[in-house]
Amino acid sequence: MSRLLIGAKVIENRIDDFGFEYLSFASRKLVAGEEYSGETGDNELAIVLLGGVCSVRSSSGTWRGFGGRATVFDGLPYTLYLPLNTSFAVSADTDCDLAFCYSRAERAFPAHLVTPVEVGIEIRGGGNATRQINSMLPPDFPAHRLIVVEVFTPAGSWSSFPPHKHDVHNPPDEVDLEEIYYYRVDRPEGFAVQKVYTADRRIDETITVRSGELVLVPEGYHPVVAAHGYNVYYLNALAGSARSLAASDDPDYAWVRSTWSEKDPRVPLVKR
Repeated sequence: MSRLLIGAKVIENRIDDFGFEYLSFASRKLVAGEEYSGETGDNELAIVLLGGVCSVRSSSGTWRGFGGRATVFDGLPYTLYLPLNTSFAVSADTDCDLAFCYSRAERAFPAHLVTPVEVGIEIRGGGNATRQINSMLPPDFPAHRLIVVEVFTPAGSWSSFPPHKHDVHNPPDEVDLEEIYYYRVDRPEGFAVQKVYTADRRIDETITVRSGELVLVPEGYHPVVAAHGYNVYYLNALAGSARSLAASDDPDYAWVRSTWSEKDPRVPLVKR
């Protein structure tokens, strides 16, 4: 597992590999008519349409005019999976907000456009830790390593709680995964707070995060709370020792699960 400084980073119009073994990431905003081209190389890639409509030409296929939600708070996503050694060009049919989630891969799988009807919706947690998880590339999706989901946390509520970790390869109970959190907040002045810590407090960071910022989770527990009055979205990309989301709770806080008797009625925040 890579060891590196954890903090909020703004990642726009560039690819950053953070020193992770597997994951890298870029975000890009295109104005209508603009085009961006690239190569996946030794990576598999998920292009997540955060907002707008785009078309993609690639050596693995062509997809025209997909998308539709104006922002992440306006509907479910379209996500294009491209395998390694693929050249691609993204053209913006409207102004577009795009996330590029890369993972190093050694096996090629078919390209596939995941449409909203294919997105799995799960309501997880309870009480003021209720959140919505939309699964675009879940563990059973045909890919080598990359897993991609998006999470909606209603205002004033907790997410990734009880705090959990996935930094030890001990299947089926836990697997070793790198992870990124890429944020959007439904108002420009809004924020979330994320904590990343290890049991021995070798890492113990508390980070204020705003729209367009990224938090790196190389290891440790990593809960999130949305500021009161502000709905929070984050895009999760994960990759590591197995295609699984198996994780273990911080034993100091696992008891909280037994207190949940009902779900927050505000969730789901976005619907099919």
